[in-house]
Amino acid sequence: MKIISLLPADTYTIVNRTILTEKDKNNLITLYEPIIGPIPVALYLTLIRDLDKLEIMSGDLTHHHLMTIMRTSLDIIKTARETLEAVGLLKTYFKEGDSNSYVYELYSPLSANEFFNNPVFNIVLYNNIGKEEYELLKLEYSKLHIDLKEYEDITKPMNMTFKSSNMIEPILAREKKSLGLNITDQIDFNLLISSLPKTLINERTFNKKTKELITNLSFVYNLDTLKMIELLRMVINENGSINKEELRKSARKYYQYNNSGNLPTLIYRTQPEYLKTPSGGMSNKDKIIAVFENTTPHDFLKSKYKGSSPTPRDLKLLEELLEDVKLQPAVVNVLVDYVLKKNNNKLNQAFVETIAGQWKRNGVETAKEAMELAIQENKKINKKIENKTNKRVSLKTPVWFNETIEKEEISEEERIELTELLKEFR
Repeated sequence: MKIISLLPADTYTIVNRTILTEKDKNNLITLYEPIIGPIPVALYLTLIRDLDKLEIMSGDLTHHHLMTIMRTSLDIIKTARETLEAVGLLKTYFKEGDSNSYVYELYSPLSANEFFNNPVFNIVLYNNIGKEEYELLKLEYSKLHIDLKEYEDITKPMNMTFKSSNMIEPILAREKKSLGLNITDQIDFNLLISSLPKTLINERTFNKKTKELITNLSFVYNLDTLKMIELLRMVINENGSINKEELRKSARKYYQYNNSGNLPTLIYRTQPEYLKTPSGGMSNKDKIIAVFENTTPHDFLKSKYKGSSPTPRDLKLLEELLEDVKLQPAVVNVLVDYVLKKNNNKLNQAFVETIAGQWKRNGVETAKEAMELAIQENKKINKKIENKTNKRVSLKTPVWFNETIEKEEISEEERIELTELLKEFR
């Protein structure tokens, strides 16, 4: 995808493609914010505020205006915008010129019913807020049930109340529109379709909604194309119809069977978009940060096992860091890299938990923050040892501890380590 530099003087126009209600704004805060964080929500609400009185369109505004209103940097605003795009709340169009211009199209949040029935949103929300909060939310949004068995429906239809007159030309009125999730396909649909018996497939088998469901399930349950083919064989009938509810259940059961009955955890999730470093940096340090941010903790730890599966004990430790301590995925990757280097390739639980607790208390959320704090703490430890022994300390540290790495001034040993780290994830 084309890399575009965003500047304060770049202009934007907001176009509202939907009808936004107070309930939508409530859903945005209650359902979306635990997943995407407060800054993207603030950006969405700010864009609504910038619309005209009819909430249809805005005038031309500069991104400096957004920086002033939100009191934050342009990089953070860009990351927040990309987060809104990923969850289907915003579409962005770009036109190059002397001053670049953008069009931001706003779309409604999903309704509570759509949200809780979405296999990705539903699972991620559960993981982010925990069972207790999740159950409270479900209760809040549950339908009111009234027993009408002993009542008779006497509602009159329109044609019994009003008489028709001359027809008026119909108006193309605005309507409520939601986009849904923006997930890149990890399923090879050509391979998937060619692997199923031709006698079972027709033109309606893999319609847009079915493909969307398959993509969502593959994302949330970490399923590849071959595993999805197995599941589809169990839920497709002789008429080429896929039972979507059975596919959901099969995917969930398959995952739970292979994960000791547990639902998906954050060990298969990468750093949230709104906490990633703006892309574009080409230094070695930038490349390392990109690895930490775009690799799941599971895959990062697996790379340290030279491709083998990590032990159940180490995986459990990852889950505790992500779900109990609630560290972000990129922060966990930095922690794993740091501890393995400092502790002779051993993930000592007590050592890991001590550092994790300190980082959490310091509010560390990004890879860069974790790296900087690790370097600071390592200097303090080395200084204490030097004061006690009166000898200069030279203990093993990760390659990213080297401050000259930005300038490519690294030793041969560091060069090899850097190459090994980067080649695993190219």
